[in-house]
Amino acid sequence: MRSITKSFHKLTSQMLDLPQDVTSDLPRVTMIGNVQLYIENHRGVQHVSSELLRLGLSQGKLEVHGKELVIRVIYPEEVYIEGIVHELKYIP
Repeated sequence: MRSITKSFHKLTSQMLDLPQDVTSDLPRVTMIGNVQLYIENHRGVQHVSSELLRLGLSQGKLEVHGKELVIRVIYPEEVYIEGIVHELKYIP
Protein backbone atom coordinates (compact mmCIF):
# COMPACT_ATOMS: atom_id res chain seq x y z
CA MET A 1 0.00 0.00 0.00
CA ARG A 2 2.82 2.40 0.84
CA SER A 3 4.45 1.92 -2.57
CA ILE A 4 1.14 2.77 -4.27
CA THR A 5 0.89 6.00 -2.27
CA LYS A 6 4.52 6.83 -3.04
CA SER A 7 3.96 6.21 -6.78
CA PHE A 8 0.81 8.35 -6.71
CA HIS A 9 2.65 11.25 -5.05
CA LYS A 10 5.49 11.02 -7.57
CA LEU A 11 3.08 10.91 -10.52
CA THR A 12 1.07 13.84 -9.13
CA SER A 13 4.26 15.83 -8.63
CA GLN A 14 5.36 15.22 -12.22
CA MET A 15 1.93 15.90 -13.78
CA LEU A 16 1.36 19.15 -11.91
CA ASP A 17 5.02 20.20 -12.13
CA LEU A 18 5.27 20.53 -8.34
CA PRO A 19 8.37 19.98 -6.23
CA GLN A 20 8.41 16.51 -4.67
CA ASP A 21 8.65 17.90 -1.14
CA VAL A 22 5.16 19.40 -1.61
CA THR A 23 3.46 16.15 -2.58
CA SER A 24 5.73 13.74 -0.69
CA ASP A 25 6.96 13.79 2.87
CA LEU A 26 10.50 14.86 2.01
CA PRO A 27 12.39 17.36 4.19
CA ARG A 28 13.29 20.77 2.84
CA VAL A 29 16.42 22.39 4.26
CA THR A 30 17.14 26.07 3.72
CA MET A 31 20.49 27.38 4.94
CA ILE A 32 21.52 31.02 5.07
CA GLY A 33 25.30 31.19 5.24
CA ASN A 34 26.38 29.08 8.16
CA VAL A 35 24.34 30.94 10.77
CA GLN A 36 20.66 30.15 10.05
CA LEU A 37 18.91 26.92 9.19
CA TYR A 38 15.24 26.33 8.38
CA ILE A 39 13.98 22.74 8.13
CA GLU A 40 10.50 21.70 7.01
CA ASN A 41 8.83 18.28 7.27
CA HIS A 42 10.71 17.00 10.33
CA ARG A 43 9.25 14.40 12.69
CA GLY A 44 10.46 15.75 16.00
CA VAL A 45 13.59 16.73 17.89
CA GLN A 46 15.50 13.67 19.13
CA HIS A 47 18.49 15.43 20.69
CA VAL A 48 19.40 19.04 21.32
CA SER A 49 22.53 20.67 22.73
CA SER A 50 24.60 23.70 21.85
CA GLU A 51 26.79 21.54 19.57
CA LEU A 52 24.40 18.91 18.16
CA LEU A 53 20.79 18.88 17.03
CA ARG A 54 19.22 15.64 15.77
CA LEU A 55 15.85 15.69 14.03
CA GLY A 56 13.75 12.71 13.04
CA LEU A 57 12.60 12.59 9.42
CA SER A 58 10.04 10.41 7.69
CA GLN A 59 12.97 8.37 6.36
CA GLY A 60 16.01 8.70 8.58
CA LYS A 61 17.51 11.46 10.68
CA LEU A 62 19.21 14.81 10.16
CA GLU A 63 22.11 15.87 12.37
CA VAL A 64 23.26 19.47 12.63
CA HIS A 65 26.74 19.91 14.13
CA GLY A 66 28.04 23.31 15.15
CA LYS A 67 28.55 25.80 17.98
CA GLU A 68 26.04 27.86 19.95
CA LEU A 69 23.10 26.12 18.25
CA VAL A 70 19.72 27.38 19.41
CA ILE A 71 16.20 26.49 18.31
CA ARG A 72 14.56 29.87 17.73
CA VAL A 73 11.16 28.63 16.52
CA ILE A 74 9.65 25.16 16.44
CA TYR A 75 6.34 24.06 14.96
CA PRO A 76 4.99 20.54 14.42
CA GLU A 77 6.67 20.26 11.01
CA GLU A 78 9.07 23.22 10.91
CA VAL A 79 12.10 24.26 12.93
CA TYR A 80 14.27 27.38 12.75
CA ILE A 81 17.83 27.08 14.09
CA GLU A 82 20.48 29.74 14.68
CA GLY A 83 24.14 29.34 15.56
CA ILE A 84 27.35 28.49 13.76
CA VAL A 85 26.67 25.45 11.58
CA HIS A 86 29.71 23.30 10.77
CA GLU A 87 28.09 20.21 9.28
CA LEU A 88 24.76 18.77 8.17
CA LYS A 89 24.54 14.99 8.11
CA TYR A 90 21.69 12.91 6.68
CA ILE A 91 21.47 9.45 8.25
CA PRO A 92 19.22 6.99 6.36
